[in-house]
Amino acid sequence: MSQESDVTRLLRAWSDGEDTAEAPLIEAVYDELRRLARGYLQRERRDHSMPATALVHEAYMRLVDQRRVRWQNRAHFFAIAAHVMRRVLVDHARARGATKRGLTVTIPLESNDPPHAEQPDLLELDRALDKLATIDARQARLVELKFFGGLTVEEAAVVLDVAAITVKRDWALARAWLYRELRGDST
Repeated sequence: MSQESDVTRLLRAWSDGEDTAEAPLIEAVYDELRRLARGYLQRERRDHSMPATALVHEAYMRLVDQRRVRWQNRAHFFAIAAHVMRRVLVDHARARGATKRGLTVTIPLESNDPPHAEQPDLLELDRALDKLATIDARQARLVELKFFGGLTVEEAAVVLDVAAITVKRDWALARAWLYRELRGDST
């Protein structure tokens, strides 16, 4: 059985109330959640006070409360995890009273692109994503899936129920819109 189908089976068993599925589920998703958290936190400033392990644990505790969700598959779980990680990080930034240049993140064009010279703080990014959601909810969701959740184009296409080419187009448009919005361009 593939890891993806195993995770899907465990997620469904867990949401159906099978407590015995929780331990193997944690084992199956923990390393991936930690990799996503580390990847995200690498885009933060060096002295960021939340280690990847703490982000994973806080996100997991919030995901436990999502037990009533009927998990469709592994990609669906990581899509929800991306949203939860975003909320954890934004809550953390607010609690620390982040200043305009306090917490920095980059919006890479692709994973191998260098960061932008001007980097928005996490709270600015959160506000921009909320604004984008009023203009194009799918693009905002896609940014969350790829940026916070680390989903691939193919995984995001499954979650969003669109073709991979649509994800690529939306990703390019969303990045360009966010870049302009966060720079304060009025075009």
